[in-house]
Amino acid sequence: MSSHSIVEKTRILITRIFAVILLIIIIFSSSAWERISFVSNLFFLIGCILVGIASLGRLWCSLYIGGYKNTTLVTSGPYSISRNPLYFFSMIGGAGVGLATETLLIPSVIVILFLVYYPSVIRSEERRLLCLHGERFEAYRRNTPAFFPKLSLFHEPETYTVKPRILKRDMFRDLMFIWVMGILEIIEAFHETGVLPIYLRIY
Repeated sequence: MSSHSIVEKTRILITRIFAVILLIIIIFSSSAWERISFVSNLFFLIGCILVGIASLGRLWCSLYIGGYKNTTLVTSGPYSISRNPLYFFSMIGGAGVGLATETLLIPSVIVILFLVYYPSVIRSEERRLLCLHGERFEAYRRNTPAFFPKLSLFHEPETYTVKPRILKRDMFRDLMFIWVMGILEIIEAFHETGVLPIYLRIY
């Protein structure tokens, strides 16, 4: 098994474990901000906006990277402004989902853990890209930020070949934050009807 596949599987496993733990907390807790409806509604609205941005951004990334990840150094579109735009939009989506719980603690934990864990994932993936693409990737790395986009660098081709079968496969994953928003709404409905007990109030 290659080191790349080990890193990928470890990343997915850790993300899933964290997601399950977070879901359990959300199932049996509620927002302490509910007493101030304006604040809780504002958190939810901002969360929806961030999830929308993240979902569109992830689809945009998949449009360029789908089917090319292991064969081609993609440096245009979203990859012209950041070397890891997919992770950037994922962090935005995580923050949006966290805010949709109408709390500040949960999105803060998501963003902090993301910023602590993912730099090591990025370094591992970029070592592989350096081996695959050599000086081309080194030049790309020198000129393009690793994570936070630099909009002034944006460029895209007039035309771009997309692989529809792969894009369709990736769409479900790219829209995952929208599916999670639906789950949060179901959990809140169960709280309101008393189907699920609330043991904890979170700010």
